[in-house]
Amino acid sequence: MSYRIRPDKAFDDDVRTAAARQLSKAIAALTDRPEGLHEAVHTARKHIKRVRGLYRLIAPRAPEFQQVENDRLREMARTLSHVRDATALVEAGRHLHETATCEDEAQALARVIDVLTVRRDRLSEEETDLEEKANAAVATCREALEALNATSFDSGRREAARFFQKSWRKTGRKAAKALSECHAEAHTDQFHELRKRGQDCWMHHALLRDIWPAAMHAKQLEAKALVDVLGRYLDLSMLSEVTDREPHLFNGSDDHARLLEAIISRQQTARQDALTKARWVFADEPKQEARTIKRLWLEAGD
Repeated sequence: MSYRIRPDKAFDDDVRTAAARQLSKAIAALTDRPEGLHEAVHTARKHIKRVRGLYRLIAPRAPEFQQVENDRLREMARTLSHVRDATALVEAGRHLHETATCEDEAQALARVIDVLTVRRDRLSEEETDLEEKANAAVATCREALEALNATSFDSGRREAARFFQKSWRKTGRKAAKALSECHAEAHTDQFHELRKRGQDCWMHHALLRDIWPAAMHAKQLEAKALVDVLGRYLDLSMLSEVTDREPHLFNGSDDHARLLEAIISRQQTARQDALTKARWVFADEPKQEARTIKRLWLEAGD
């Protein structure tokens, strides 16, 4: 796999290869669209997240480049999020239906899924400029490739070890702060921040997995599981907000009440599961873990 930075290879080459491959995959997804435009958008957004995760890891080496490219790719991804959010609500409804506690709840949630599906399709039809946005996203990815090719990341192994240590420590401290705030307040914004730090964790472990393959892969899987649970929690929060904001979707039926009860119940479960996973994923003290990453990088390159 190309999404990696190897300690025994030229640093500049590996960074370029990893970033360029993800940007190229995003372009291909938006251009070829084997499963349709909406699925292409979803796929492209995943590749863009990986590029941004890579750039955060190497930020100490090229801070100005990281800031400019992160802003460029973040704004592009936002333009493609509207219908994707509506699709996420349908998926959240399906999760609720799959975990229904009784037949009456299951029937109500099946009707909710139908309502959310109609809403998604309506929003999709109304978003008449999605084709234009997709083409603009392709152009943005090509600009990002040009910027990548115009930037040097050339670094010695010891220099790379130092800025990996710095990035790892910074990310770990952000994660610890986010986890603490989730325990204290439990607002959606705090859980969203924790999910972003979880995404950084799994991507960074994937990128540096060659320094200790078994352990890094295990932590990568744990972090990805955390991200998935937090994603479910946040999708349920978004679903709750939409049902409050658009009560007309249910025409005053009891389905609305059943839906809110199900959301509250599953959110409590997801929240506890996420906090338990996060305590394990971010158990190590950031400064010490960063030192370990530096040492492993240097040892793996010998």
